[in-house]
Amino acid sequence: MTLHVAIDGGQSALRLRVLETNRTGTAPGYTHGPGALETLLTAIQTAATQAGLTGPVQVVALGLTGFPAAPGVAAEFAAKVAQVLGAAEVRLAEDMVTSHAGALADGYGVVVAAGTGLVCLAVDRGGEWHKLDGHGYLFGDAGSAFAIGRAGLRAVLRARDGRGPVTKLAETTLDPIAYYASPTLVDDVARFAPEVLRCAAEGDLVAGGILTTAATRIAETINAAVARFQGTEEIPIACVGGLFAGAGEQLRAPVRARLTPRARLVEAAGGSLDGAARLATGDPGPYAGLIVTHHN
Repeated sequence: MTLHVAIDGGQSALRLRVLETNRTGTAPGYTHGPGALETLLTAIQTAATQAGLTGPVQVVALGLTGFPAAPGVAAEFAAKVAQVLGAAEVRLAEDMVTSHAGALADGYGVVVAAGTGLVCLAVDRGGEWHKLDGHGYLFGDAGSAFAIGRAGLRAVLRARDGRGPVTKLAETTLDPIAYYASPTLVDDVARFAPEVLRCAAEGDLVAGGILTTAATRIAETINAAVARFQGTEEIPIACVGGLFAGAGEQLRAPVRARLTPRARLVEAAGGSLDGAARLATGDPGPYAGLIVTHHN
């Protein structure tokens, strides 16, 4: 049996699906720092083994948070993936591409993918694309789970020091300072976001303010993306990723309230792994210029 494989590599986890068998495997997500790509290759192998991947692989399509931006590195990494999985062809892209391909069936509109990080991709009817944010946890990813978690942990420390307002967030037993030594600091911080959402839902003013700021930043990104489209017609907007899945209307409602009139929120047809499956089995279409391809 000739196989096709889809991979979604986020910061929290890496997921792999063998399309013909529908078997899946998971592994740790992308970690920042030296050796990140070699660690990512190991994660891909781990997920493939868990999914029982054997036999010839025709096409592997990957959407990765840690897409190597340096010239030539992406092509080298794609070749290594082909070797690890025994694949005849590898199609490698940023996770914003697979998120867009999974969410919007006709490839037109805006997709905001918010998980540990946040990135936005706008694609018009002519296939012209624009990437917004996705600048990483230090300088971007506004409104992401990391940004929410970091703001929440800052509020914890401020409240404990008496420098900031009292907040239920400070009831956590976590010691934010301990995260400095963690090799998974970004993911660790992002995992505090659900606690911020919980406290906001219970009426905590500090947590509520953090949520409002995140919604404002996300809406700013969407509105900037919509402004890239010519004309006056409505633009479909899909919000995907773990942050939106976990927060639901608690986040969508304040985002919706801050959108330009041209922005029309729609339900996503699928997720990033579905988008990778689409790229593994069909014509790349408007995403062709965003994919690095390797042939064995």
